Amino acid sequence: MPHAELQLACTPGIGATLGSRLIQHFGTAERALAAGERAWRELGVPRAACAALAASDNARLDETERWLEAPNHHFITRDHRHYSSALAELDPAPPWLYGLGDTELLNYPAIAIVGSRNPSPAGLEAAREFGSALASAGLVVVSGLARGIDAAAHEGALAADGMTIAVCGTGLDRVYPAMHKELAERIAGNGLLLSEFGLGTEPARGNFPRRNRIIAGLCTATLVVEAARASGSLITARLASAAGRDVFALPGSIHNPLARGCHQLIRDGAKLVETTDHILEDIAGVLDGYRRQHTYTSDHEHEDVESAAASAIESDDHATLLAALGHGPARVDDLVARTGWSADAVSSTLLILELEGRVQAGPGGAYTRAVS
Repeated sequence: MPHAELQLACTPGIGATLGSRLIQHFGTAERALAAGERAWRELGVPRAACAALAASDNARLDETERWLEAPNHHFITRDHRHYSSALAELDPAPPWLYGLGDTELLNYPAIAIVGSRNPSPAGLEAAREFGSALASAGLVVVSGLARGIDAAAHEGALAADGMTIAVCGTGLDRVYPAMHKELAERIAGNGLLLSEFGLGTEPARGNFPRRNRIIAGLCTATLVVEAARASGSLITARLASAAGRDVFALPGSIHNPLARGCHQLIRDGAKLVETTDHILEDIAGVLDGYRRQHTYTSDHEHEDVESAAASAIESDDHATLLAALGHGPARVDDLVARTGWSADAVSSTLLILELEGRVQAGPGGAYTRAVS
């Protein structure tokens, strides 16, 4: 029998919401599949979906299994080692996700950058700058692959050789909007495409609030760059706030209609930000707690017997990077060339040193030693 969650996910009429209800009610996906039509109907499963659950053939399952055979194609369930602990806190948590790319990024601290699909030139530039700077600081930049602010945030992260996740409102065999096909391919090759929706799912109005819930739940904080008062970005921000996550908003001119949504968020309690430092300072406690509980190794496992050695290595790494930094400003690329480390290793260590007050980020993504 195929993986029970995958069989359930590939059943027509059973989406993540109904699938989550079935698993919660019956305890496991296996029990949900074996429950029978009467039990399914009592739980509110539509008649057509009951018939599909009872059917022995499932063309969508066969197609998905073939898709999963390709490199870096993933079906991520709650027991997957890279299932995000942040998403697990949602009620209900997504029972499964499809991934294309590096699922390890789900274990890193992340920030959402969202905003208007039709931003001003200044808004686009701000999204790129914040995406680049936050990625350079070691955060995963998460957005929704939409036109405008979303795409600019992804582009900024990629330009900094940083980490980015695009949460999609379609199946991962589709790209929406189609104009972002090349961007989606770059994200899949250097980051992660993520979706709650099965293969073949086309864009639909109801998909995007569900996508926004994943974006908000995945992240430590959400930054809104530009948004009108009636904007899907405000939905993401409110979902983030409801999940207990920080919400930041970039202020703008009182004459700019795309600033009104951000101003409304600020009036409602979002934090006004003007620089990356405002965000990093505010979430430093969360990130420091994350750093104490996790390592940035490929499997994120920390053995107690190795903790003393790991601390010594970490201290040596900090000293090595500080020596490479010297006493003048240097960008991540400069430090990669001087140390021979990967961009991720340099960015992660810089984030730790910044949280410890030993380095500070400056204009253009350059770092200097902090003035004591």
